[in-house]
Amino acid sequence: MEIKSINAEVLQKMFIAGAKNLEAKKEWINELNVFPVPDGDTGTNMTMTIMSAAKEVGGITNPTMETIAKAISSGSLRGARGNSGVILSQLFRGFTREIKECDEIDVEVLSKACVRAVETAYKAVMKPKEGTILTVAKGMSDKACELFSESDDLVYVIDEIIKHGDYVLSQTPEMLPVLKQAGVVDSGGQGLMTVLKGAYDALLGKEIDYTIEGVSTPSVSVSTEDLPMDEADIKFGYCTEFIINLTNPLSDDEESKFKAFLESIGDSIVLVADDEIVKVHVHTNQPGEAFTKALTYGSLSRMKVDNMREEHHERLIKNAEKMAEQQKAEEAQKKANEPRKAYGFIAVSVGEGLDEIFKGLNVDEIISGGQTMNPSTEDILNAVDKINADNVYVLPNNKNIILAAQQAESLVEDKNVVVIPSKTIPQGIAAMIGFIPDNTAEENKEAMIESMSYIKTGELTYAVRDTVIDDKEIKEGNIMGIGDSGILSVGEDIDATAVEMVKEMQDEDSEIVSIYFGAEVTEDDANALSDKISEALPDVEVEVYPGGQPIYYYIISVE
Repeated sequence: MEIKSINAEVLQKMFIAGAKNLEAKKEWINELNVFPVPDGDTGTNMTMTIMSAAKEVGGITNPTMETIAKAISSGSLRGARGNSGVILSQLFRGFTREIKECDEIDVEVLSKACVRAVETAYKAVMKPKEGTILTVAKGMSDKACELFSESDDLVYVIDEIIKHGDYVLSQTPEMLPVLKQAGVVDSGGQGLMTVLKGAYDALLGKEIDYTIEGVSTPSVSVSTEDLPMDEADIKFGYCTEFIINLTNPLSDDEESKFKAFLESIGDSIVLVADDEIVKVHVHTNQPGEAFTKALTYGSLSRMKVDNMREEHHERLIKNAEKMAEQQKAEEAQKKANEPRKAYGFIAVSVGEGLDEIFKGLNVDEIISGGQTMNPSTEDILNAVDKINADNVYVLPNNKNIILAAQQAESLVEDKNVVVIPSKTIPQGIAAMIGFIPDNTAEENKEAMIESMSYIKTGELTYAVRDTVIDDKEIKEGNIMGIGDSGILSVGEDIDATAVEMVKEMQDEDSEIVSIYFGAEVTEDDANALSDKISEALPDVEVEVYPGGQPIYYYIISVE
């Protein structure tokens, strides 16, 4: 089989096929995350980025190279989430800039587009790191240029490019020691290869089922005929459903224990398991407890929570929603009519307690998200649009959101958007405290960044698999203390691991330790930890705040 050119219709099919292939394998890519945390998200971020573009591409009825290029570029740019998603969108942006003026793609156009894709992506990253998706993309670009004079058959050329990409990907652990220690290849690079392999299969005309081989979703039917309609008769108010993508198959004993746990927090339980997934349905007053327990067995998908006490109030709810939308529109109009202020603020946050802290520091818009769910460039643009101010400061509060924020910064023309590169919640809080209303926008940027420099952050969560990182052996279920630059402590006890983490963070200049406790931690537990830290470090002052964040038992700062 020989193909010498790709037209717009074929490119449309290839792009959608690549997107679907990535979507089908996103959980597998998530599991390549170096840190064995329960919210590894590279596959999810890349999938949400490319699917944003795929929806636009799929909606084109009479495709031309220009319309396809525009849809790929704009869709992925606005939908980009996380560092991997932003880099993927920049690769698409550069590639489409090269092809948009062409009627068809041949080997020469392909090689030029690959070069431009890599150049665009490298420019978007402040400090490009080798051993990542960028390295894999560059390796394939170099191979495309090498093959340009060798053959005009796209089937042969793309196949060779993919083979070389797989080889470069296999070498990423040799370039990044942290990958080698964890025993994984770069997850972003793997995501890119997954997209290209799906696209190549479409070029070959294959009929493909893009579900992951061996995984099927059990069918669960739950009768609602006997659901009580009297609110007072409903013992458990939330109908909770989800799928567990198992790390390891459940033994009969584990399945029985899990079912017993669900029975202890609810009723109407349906649990169907095979070797790779578990479908769960439970009526409970504690959906969060069901999710947290399930995360000990693997990652979650298709999570759905319905409030049964409200189902028979549907008409009232719809009216309330309509009124809320009207009120929201009125408030937006009121804001638009108000005099434009000098400064506005956006913070990415997760957890009611953390949200309240930022609101207390005069943050105008809170974007819900963080490590568990990175907001997209479009989410940030929408928040900027709501603020009637000349200068809008954006606090990403997560290193995996900074690139998306910077991408939004470059797209806004009617306001001065300033991204403060906060990598953690405590850094974002410190930045807001460092803001001085009488300073200029640039002076405040410098002051806010300087305020962040005095903050060290540690986060406490649990491991979802065995691995070795920073020469520390980690077992599934261990408690991990993760600092600004790596693993600080590993143990089996939450408090002991937290104290060890804080000891690693503090130095002779440390004065204040701030503890933000998560959704699964009680205030009494947090105060008990505070006492232990005070005992271990008598020269520092310890403060405790409700954070409400999921997954992470504690976020702790030392300053």
